[in-house]
This record gives sequence, structure tokens and C-alpha cells, in this order.
Amino acid sequence: MPAYQIDKSLWGGVEFDSLLTDIRARRQEFEDQKYISQDIVERFRKIGVYRAMVPAAMGGDERSPAEFLQMVETIAAADGSAGWVASFGMNPAYLAALPVATIDKVWSEGPDVVFAGGIFPTQPAKRVDGGYMVSGRWKFGSGSMGASLIGVGIQPDNGEPLPRMAVMPADKVKIEPNWDVIGMVGTGSHDLVVDEVFVPEEWTFVRGGKPTIDSQFFRYPSLSFAAQVLSVTTAGLAREALDIVQAMAAGRKSVTGAPNLGEREYVQIEIARAEAKLRASRSFFYQVTEEAWATIQAGDLPSREQTSLLRLATTHLTHECAEAVRIAYQVAGMTSTYNDHPLSRILRDSMMATQHAFMGAVTLKNAGAMFFGHDPLPGYL
Repeated sequence: MPAYQIDKSLWGGVEFDSLLTDIRARRQEFEDQKYISQDIVERFRKIGVYRAMVPAAMGGDERSPAEFLQMVETIAAADGSAGWVASFGMNPAYLAALPVATIDKVWSEGPDVVFAGGIFPTQPAKRVDGGYMVSGRWKFGSGSMGASLIGVGIQPDNGEPLPRMAVMPADKVKIEPNWDVIGMVGTGSHDLVVDEVFVPEEWTFVRGGKPTIDSQFFRYPSLSFAAQVLSVTTAGLAREALDIVQAMAAGRKSVTGAPNLGEREYVQIEIARAEAKLRASRSFFYQVTEEAWATIQAGDLPSREQTSLLRLATTHLTHECAEAVRIAYQVAGMTSTYNDHPLSRILRDSMMATQHAFMGAVTLKNAGAMFFGHDPLPGYL
């Protein structure tokens, strides 16, 4: 089956294709060093990954959510970790909660700003004149190796009820290389360490807080989008896994004399099941994305029910696509078990995605509660 088509002209056309080819060729490099190489991040910047969601009035490309998600999905098919890191081009959804004067400074030299960070565990921060003294350690700093700005989660000691993100230049943060996990190894999600750094008040914001500047994108549910950009990597992984199995079957004969992989009835049945899981969950995912976006374009805000469907479709996509990957891996037999086989890496990456808190069963609990007219847990909407 051919891969889904996106409008590559939005992302540099031939240059985007060249980038995908290079990413595929360098998968092992990213996994060995445990981060995406800086030249790839710079090429992300060049094709518009980091300006995609920046308002046109500030020099950005102001893409739609679906356009951005399809771009991440396509990169993830080339390499899951690269897609995961590219997903942080959604950072304007967070940075828009900074004061307007600070936002002007962030994008003063152009909209291609690479922002990453670690939110949890939030660390206590001492309130001082004009800002906060920030110290601590944060986990899961995905993409921070290539960032110019880094944010960390703080809990001010002055009784504020909500945690904040403190934003600082990357050279103020020490990255401790301790990312030793089963999948998404190339994301470079190392610990972040900060020691007594002063962060001015105007360089902090409440994560998920109301934007201080306006564009249609900033009316899209930000926490839902933060989950979507990660979840959609599994759709790319599943598409790639199924394409690999199809390619493996071409002309391949078993050493035991068994039928060609593609001629085996059980393989045909299982791959059909996997294809349906991918396509059905992907259709649900993009359908609710487009519906929420259409509501915004019509001048309204997405309803609670629409936001809940975004969260539900996101979790559903992750787990259905991970299952599609598992099926592809299983039918490929012993060949796929070697660590350097693409299906082995794809399986590990998809398993990692299902572990993210955004994709947990609590999403189903909250969506189900709303179905019966009950309020979800705080932080869901």
C-alpha cells in the first residue's frame, strides 16, 4: 500500500524528500548517540518545522493543525525519534502564554526558534525581586540537545496554585546524558539540570495558560495538540512497518520451503487486520482534528465534547497503531528480531509511545465519564 500523501510543497518539496532519505539512512546514528544530530534539527528549521505554527504577523507560516500533524507523521515513518523531536515545532502553543513583550523578544530574530524542555517533576522556585531563582532536575527533556531555548517546570513558593514554565537560554541548562530506554532512543530525552539560575517573571508562563496573542491556532486546545503531535508518530511508524512487510514478501522464499510470506493465509489475515486498525484510527484522529479546526475557523471555540474527542482519538490512535506494528513484527518471523532490523526499532518506538502519560487509560476514563454527563478529572480538557 502506498504511504499517505501530504502536500510536500508546504515543507520544501524536493528538500523534504531529501531530508526523509537522509533520516532513514542515519537511524542507527541517532540511536547510537541518543539524540537527533544538530544538522537534522537545522534542516527541520529550514523547511519550516519551527515556524509552522507561528502567526503570519510574526513571520510564521501559520499552518493548520492537520498540516502540521501530517508532517510529523511523515517524518516519523522515516524515524520515530526524528518525528518525536520534530513534533516540538508545536512550541508556539506553549510560548504564546508568555507576555507579549517577551514573545516579541523570542521571535525578534525570526520565527524559527527551537524550544524544548522538561516539565516534571516540577521543582520549587524561590520568588525573588523581579522573578525566580530556579534550581533542580527535570526528566524527559526530549529534543533539548538541539534547542536554543529550554523551559522547566517550577512551583513558585509564594502560594501560586498552578505550576509554571521557566524559560531560559539553553546554555543555562546542563544536559545529563542518562536516556537509557527501550524505544525512541534518539529523542535525547535526557535529564535537565539547572543550578541557581535567575529567570525573570516575564520569562515564565502557566503551561496551557491562555495565549496573550491571537491567531486561530491559539484557540485550538493546546494540551490536546501537545498529545496529538506525539501520538501521530505511531501512525507514521505503523505505515512504515506495513510497507516493510510488503517489501519483505516480494520474492522472498522461506528456507524451509514454506510459501512466500505474502502467500501465507495467516499473514494475509493479520496484515489486513493491521491495515484496518491503522486506517480506521487515523481517520477518526484526523476527522475530529478537522472538525475542531472548522469550529475555530467559523469563529467559535471547540466544545468540551470536541476537545474530549480529540483526546480520545489521540489515545486510540496510539494503541491501535502500536498493535498494527506488533502484528507486522510478529508475522515477519525471526528476521525482525535482530536489533538492527527496521521492524525491531519500529516496535520499540511504538511501545515507548504507548507509555506516555498523554496516552494512558485515564483518557478513556475521562472520555467515558463525559459520555455519561460527568466531569472529567482536572487537566483533561
